[in-house]
Amino acid sequence: MTDLEPTPKPRAIVIEDEEPLAAAIKAILVRHGVEVEVFTQAVEALHALADVRPDVALVDINLPHFSGLDLLTEIKKKNPSIEVIMMTGQGSVESAVQALKSGAYDYLTKPFSSVDDVARVVLKAYERKYLRDRNRELEHLAKNSVAPAGFVGQSQRMREVFSMIDRVSYSSSTVLVQGESGTGKELVARTVHQRSPRKDKPFVALNCAALTETLLESELFGHTKGAFTGATANKKGLFEAATGGTLFLDEIGDMPPQTQVRLLRTLEDGEVRAVGATSTIRVDVRVIAATNVDLQKAVRQGKFREDLFYRLNVISVHLPPLRDRPTDVPLLAHHFLRLYASKLGKTLKGFTPEAMEALVSNRWQGNVRELENVVERAVVLARDGDVGLDDLPASLSNTGGAGESDVASLSTLPYSQAKRLAVAAFDKRYLGGLLKKSKGNIAGAATIAGLDRSNFRRLLKQYGMANARTGGVDGAPVDAATAAADAVADQAEADESAEGVH
Repeated sequence: MTDLEPTPKPRAIVIEDEEPLAAAIKAILVRHGVEVEVFTQAVEALHALADVRPDVALVDINLPHFSGLDLLTEIKKKNPSIEVIMMTGQGSVESAVQALKSGAYDYLTKPFSSVDDVARVVLKAYERKYLRDRNRELEHLAKNSVAPAGFVGQSQRMREVFSMIDRVSYSSSTVLVQGESGTGKELVARTVHQRSPRKDKPFVALNCAALTETLLESELFGHTKGAFTGATANKKGLFEAATGGTLFLDEIGDMPPQTQVRLLRTLEDGEVRAVGATSTIRVDVRVIAATNVDLQKAVRQGKFREDLFYRLNVISVHLPPLRDRPTDVPLLAHHFLRLYASKLGKTLKGFTPEAMEALVSNRWQGNVRELENVVERAVVLARDGDVGLDDLPASLSNTGGAGESDVASLSTLPYSQAKRLAVAAFDKRYLGGLLKKSKGNIAGAATIAGLDRSNFRRLLKQYGMANARTGGVDGAPVDAATAAADAVADQAEADESAEGVH
């Protein structure tokens, strides 16, 4: 499975000797999109594990001829990644607790209080297994990436960039790197230099937007003593300092017109003349320029010289913005997580599904640099375990539904994955708005939504937006009247489900 593929369908096995109950559980799970195999004998189930390859196993704790606890141990021996849920009668809670200590994910008490509770626990167990497996896969991809050192990415757009870097590194031709701020333009320049025959010579970088015209020319070409006010001694320019190596000119689109003329002459003649000097010096420098502006548009507007553009644009590398390659977000997030967790001495395994959905669906106007900052912040705030939605900035955790620009971003994903992200974003925004409008009153919010209270609460639980027993929303306090009303409604639900699935 690659990060381009949609989330696979959950697979579960049910090991229950009471056939009517086993059939009822299967019907519940199938209705919630789970593939299910039913077994009435423990030995038969063990033999089938390799072929069925389940994500989750529901095991009756009181099986004939085979203890459910022993079966749990055997399942974990054969495949430790399978999440096991024990099913126990009211009088076997102690055995269920022992099962949890032995590695079970959870247990369900028969008779089930709600048919949907069965599916909810199974899907939560699958979510945990999928996340754990995905984290391992992303770790493997990050460690064994085809990307050059310093780069992280598996998307087709980035593979094209990596291929271009490989093809141009060994020449001395001028390279123009184009892309938005934060996409890694200087990293491309450094990688090209490190892979070139010039790697043992200097790599010199200059931001053309950071200096005035006079200072920029002085930095590039050098100056003689007395050439201008403050020039108290001769100074070597960066072209001369980078001889034999590479000169990286960042934000070339902001270079003043007069400096553009001097740069063009140097590129054509291979010579520089210091400010105030009468003679020239030959230099051997490979120039790599970068810009976050559309130079062709700047040429049409008369802001950039056309002849210089063509001189720089011998080889062009286009870095895509992060929003156009959302399938790289999980890889990058795990890369930065590992990097900053190591620096801070924290034990963090990965991201919760809700946190990862928020990262993937964000627009990332600041590109990779913004993502790195967000992950660094999350690592600082997170406790050991997984980075959760609460560890991310509020602007990410409260993302709204997909607008036109978001749809354009989601269109790079497989349909099922894009739909899941868009629906989740809408649900969270809609539920959050209702709760805000009803001031945390779940019954009131459910009425506005046209849903019965139990279904509304299940939606809140699904997105981690409610405390299951108190009715509190995201830990917010609830007034006494609301809490009392919720408690009464809880009791009513319990009474209604007293004759639940047995």
